[in-house]
Amino acid sequence: MFAFLAWIPLGVAQRTAKPQPHVVVIGVNGMELDVIRPLLLQGKMPNLSSVIKKGSYGKLRTLSAPNCPRVYSTLFTSTTPEEHGVTGFVVGGITANTNMLKEEPIWSVLSKKGVSVGMANVPATFPVMPVNGYMISGMLTRGKNCEDGVLCAPKLSEVQGGDAVYPTAMKAELLKNVGDFYIDCERMPSAADLKGHEAEAIDGWLKKIQLIRDQQTQLFEYLLDNHPMEFTWLGQSCEDRTGHWLYPIAPYNAGYNPKINAVRTEAFPDQYVAFDKVLGAVLKHVDDNTYVIIVSDHGIKPLREFEETDPHAHVDHEKTTPVVAKHDFADGDDVPGSIFAMGPGI
Repeated sequence: MFAFLAWIPLGVAQRTAKPQPHVVVIGVNGMELDVIRPLLLQGKMPNLSSVIKKGSYGKLRTLSAPNCPRVYSTLFTSTTPEEHGVTGFVVGGITANTNMLKEEPIWSVLSKKGVSVGMANVPATFPVMPVNGYMISGMLTRGKNCEDGVLCAPKLSEVQGGDAVYPTAMKAELLKNVGDFYIDCERMPSAADLKGHEAEAIDGWLKKIQLIRDQQTQLFEYLLDNHPMEFTWLGQSCEDRTGHWLYPIAPYNAGYNPKINAVRTEAFPDQYVAFDKVLGAVLKHVDDNTYVIIVSDHGIKPLREFEETDPHAHVDHEKTTPVVAKHDFADGDDVPGSIFAMGPGI
């Protein structure tokens, strides 16, 4: 990310006659091009298609055994997990958090240079840190019924164990003007929750996911309208969460359960269609002098074999939900990330 931004003249408008560019980054957890490409060809993602036509896109090499905090912290710092300190969801028995960062993240570097910064719902940003602007945490935020912060969704008013909003006074503003929104995406249902009423549980979960996405869209639009920044980074994570257990696999795939995997085969692709609507809402707030960068930490692929030596290979991080797709393969090239970008000169 640092390398990409190095040639964008942020913070230099006072020294030139040219209008100052802005940068909007949208991080999407688990963008799988094998699923996205057919949707683009079918015309179901018109906003992403527009970005591609105006700019460029491609695969993005990720890390070995990629997961969200591990890769995002690398994007934040342009250093390896061993250097920045966030090697996974849990480090030394503690949920990954910003206090573990050993290298300076991009929001601090930009803030020190006088660039205004806005961060919202970006994974691995809890507890929030002081910036020259605002910061609202995302995945791994701790709170009520989400004490460990791993893959669950506390409301803004329910956050515990650290600040989810900087500056702190902005929390009251958000509660008043946006509402008590959920942070991150809903926890996946357990096997016990699913057993015997799979279709009902799946539909209820997907309804909650859409509610969260609608709230996040409202939050993003409010921030872009009322708190425009030179550098803005927004995040989405429901795509990956859905793919883990509702990826449209075939009966021959590992972990296939017709009571779950034959119920809503459109659920995972539909998450990208829903994201495209979020992207459309964001694009309404950018002009021709804005760089838009959509970046994904990794892809996600169906399980390829049963790993008999690991009893938890086919469950989620909480070891409760049977999953049928994952991204933490030893070879990160099996699940590359992706990048889409448009703006002046691209």
